[in-house]
Amino acid sequence: MEDVEPKTGEISAHPEGDNEEPDLPGESGDSTLEAKQDEIQPAMEAKEGEIEPTSDVAVGKIPSKLEVEIDNKLDGKEGEIKAEGAEKKPSSETDAARGDDIRTFTMRELLDELKEEEKGASEAKDDKTWSVDPTKDDGSDAYRSSAAGSSSFSHNDISMDLINKVTGTDEEGRSRQRMLLYAAKKYVSAIERNPEDHDALYNWALVLQEHFKCMHKARQNALSPIYGTNRMESADNVGPDSDSSKDALLEEACKKYEEAIRLCPTLYDAHYNWAIAISDRAKMRGRTKEAEELWKQATKKYEKAVQLNWNSPQALNNWGLALQELGAIVPVREKQTIIKTAISKFRAAIQLQFDFHRAIYNLGTVLYGLAEDTFRSGRPVNAKEVSPEEFYSQSAIYIAAAHALKPNYSVYHSALRLVRSMLPLPYLKVGYLTAQPAHIPIAPHKEWQRSQFLLNHEGLKQVGKAEKHLSQSPSGVLSGSPQTDKSLLKVDVQDIVSVSACADLTLPRGAGLCIETINGSVYLVADTWESLYGWLDAIRLVYTIYARGKSDILAGIITG
Repeated sequence: MEDVEPKTGEISAHPEGDNEEPDLPGESGDSTLEAKQDEIQPAMEAKEGEIEPTSDVAVGKIPSKLEVEIDNKLDGKEGEIKAEGAEKKPSSETDAARGDDIRTFTMRELLDELKEEEKGASEAKDDKTWSVDPTKDDGSDAYRSSAAGSSSFSHNDISMDLINKVTGTDEEGRSRQRMLLYAAKKYVSAIERNPEDHDALYNWALVLQEHFKCMHKARQNALSPIYGTNRMESADNVGPDSDSSKDALLEEACKKYEEAIRLCPTLYDAHYNWAIAISDRAKMRGRTKEAEELWKQATKKYEKAVQLNWNSPQALNNWGLALQELGAIVPVREKQTIIKTAISKFRAAIQLQFDFHRAIYNLGTVLYGLAEDTFRSGRPVNAKEVSPEEFYSQSAIYIAAAHALKPNYSVYHSALRLVRSMLPLPYLKVGYLTAQPAHIPIAPHKEWQRSQFLLNHEGLKQVGKAEKHLSQSPSGVLSGSPQTDKSLLKVDVQDIVSVSACADLTLPRGAGLCIETINGSVYLVADTWESLYGWLDAIRLVYTIYARGKSDILAGIITG
């Protein structure tokens, strides 16, 4: 698995993703800031001017270790998202208790066994090869064994009938299908021997999800001459009932996850992948009441997954995306609460992994959608509320940061072109904070002054009172230049050690911010907690980009 491909969410459209290149705003085009808030489309479908969020779950993609094992590309690359612990090898104690003859096989073991059978069949009959058609008997002993096994279990499990309907359209697809069929046979056999084997139930569910992905892949290949090889759709070439077949596969997978969790309630991976399966079912239903109920179920499963493993940015990111999708369906009066909850999940994911570019990008898209909603409502914004302009600016910060971290992602690049003018160029962020005089280590509250601060790729600096405040010109670029008075506060990005919220009672009224540097602590106070979160994220992102050696890219964005 290369990098996880973001899914189609919405800026005014929501994306999701999971593999080699993100399904973000406009893989084959730009993203639409004007796209409808309730519209979901895969990256390759993004139209000119369209921005979409990215997720860990690409349309038709199940980011599980099962898939990774099959692809033989397990060693996690940067940005790769997969189901945690998807292929768990039973402990030695468990194996001993069960006995080697009935233990659950891992996908790696199954593949090794399959290769041995293929090798044996090849040596036995030089003139025979594996049939690429699972329904065709080519005389191969290995194939007859696999087909016979499949037939023997089909009457016991409807899932086997569904799997047998799936066929690959090319050699790679047929090979993958053969391996999945072999894995399915083994897991069904294990479950028949021990119906309470939660490992086998969990892995059986993963196989079903992988078959669902194969059906998407088949359709993708069929449409590639027209749409390109990265397009994912809820359709395939197995017949007119393909949608119902895919939904049935996912429904069976959900049943297996439910049973595995009944037997082992603390199985985090099952909750996480169950949520993915439910989300895929919801996507197939568009913007319907049934889809709304499925998205609600998916959010509950992600919530449980996070409760079991709080240190999972992927689960938090997907939870945010599910909420974002739900927000596009529910009545308007419920939408804002759901969207704000989605924002909190994306932020939580970023706090766990500062360079998690997918969550960073998704946060940008959801803020853009919020800006659009606020602007279109035409409702006056009071002093305590965030204006559409501020939401737009915040959105641009996250999208710019995602692009700086992953400049080769065309989706991020397309989105950035649409929102760059919303930045306070040539800076990333401009706003007001209250600070004590730089030359007074401990100053009484009356000495603290509210002044303008500027943040760019080099760090944070204060604008002096004597200088005319920076104002934005019609071209979108700030006029005036910050004062270089050494008595003003300045924090260089390379000096930053950490950035955090601070509830110190000795600080003036407001939301406290502490920047730990190699030269000591710097305390600032934002007007509101909402404003503080914006500063926290922006400063952390600038430092993360610097730590990843990408400051020159950020500099190019805001000064170019």
